[in-house]
Amino acid sequence: MAISTRFMTASAFGGLVAVGLMAAPGQAQAWWRGGIGVVVPPVVVGPPVVVAPAPVYAAPPVVYAPPPPAYYPRPRAWIPGHWRGGYWIPGHWA
Repeated sequence: MAISTRFMTASAFGGLVAVGLMAAPGQAQAWWRGGIGVVVPPVVVGPPVVVAPAPVYAAPPVVYAPPPPAYYPRPRAWIPGHWRGGYWIPGHWA
């Protein structure tokens, strides 16, 4: 357990030092560091360029068909409580 605790402490300290070094103010030279020139600038990766096709005119339908008749479920009936074979059946919807 002591090794794990030491490792976690060292890792946390190292991470804080790294964040501190990266956050330190300095010159903004993205691809020129320490006098050594990089010949090719960094490559930016992005989504592919997609060209949408031209819109196509769609003619209206030849004959207008009315929508199908609406479906309405049939109304349910309330059946009051009753006796069935010696057992009381409470009221319910049919």
